Amino acid sequence: MSAAVVLMAYGSPERLTDVPAYYSDIRGGRPIRPEHLEDLVERYRALGIEDESPLNAITEETRAALERELRDIPVFTGMKHWTPRIADAADRAVEAGADTVVGLVLAPHYSELSIAGYREQLEAALADRGELVFIDSWHDEPGFVDLLAARVRGTHAHVVFTAHSLPARAFPTYKEQLLETSELVAERAALGAWTFSFQSESPTGEPWLGPDILDHLADLHSRGVRNVLVCPVGFVADHLEIRWDLDHEAAQKARELGLQFRRIEMLNAEPRFVAVLAALVRRTLAVPSKA
Repeated sequence: MSAAVVLMAYGSPERLTDVPAYYSDIRGGRPIRPEHLEDLVERYRALGIEDESPLNAITEETRAALERELRDIPVFTGMKHWTPRIADAADRAVEAGADTVVGLVLAPHYSELSIAGYREQLEAALADRGELVFIDSWHDEPGFVDLLAARVRGTHAHVVFTAHSLPARAFPTYKEQLLETSELVAERAALGAWTFSFQSESPTGEPWLGPDILDHLADLHSRGVRNVLVCPVGFVADHLEIRWDLDHEAAQKARELGLQFRRIEMLNAEPRFVAVLAALVRRTLAVPSKA
């Protein structure tokens, strides 16, 4: 068996001029209102993203580190909404001689709206050129739980676990897995008080999963909480949803309420996190760990 990994991520515009095309891809070509597009461009500009994307750089760093960790298994990046595309990664894996491809998304929790879409793209791209072994979820992976628990253990703050909201119509598995991860981390870290909320809701005109972090902060304040530590269990890297939605909007809301507000450092390409991803791949391929 010759294997390769397609490491998948949502993708991010590389520079400000890419933002319109990027969001057009996300929306399947449907037009975006000019004021919304202008707001998005300003968010990227406020974060200092002019000519290169730090998130894409983190993804590449993670890919390279995972390939080094796996030694003889090549790893190719495939983006859902940017370049290099998932189809490009599948082609490169086949060209490298792989007859088995492991699909791994840099998102721990399964949902029909997100992870299923990655799988569909990779299946279609691979077609009959090899066997696909897809990792649908790793929300309860012990190493992942340990890393998050280490970031919140010993805090005196009220811990709020967060994840990207989705339309509320029907994604029970997603919410169940998010709550399971939060419970596992809280138990491992022996947290006294914690809650869960969603973030980054989009203005689509339909109900989204809640409570939203901004409303949740106000509710916590009304209950006497004055110190909050946010642990975004649904994210592993410094996405726009971390840098803007939490570090800017949620932090501003906390200041208005008089709350102390911090968030954990994201896992990004931390070596211990890369080791967790490598263990997932090895177990999926039934390859004994070098450890």
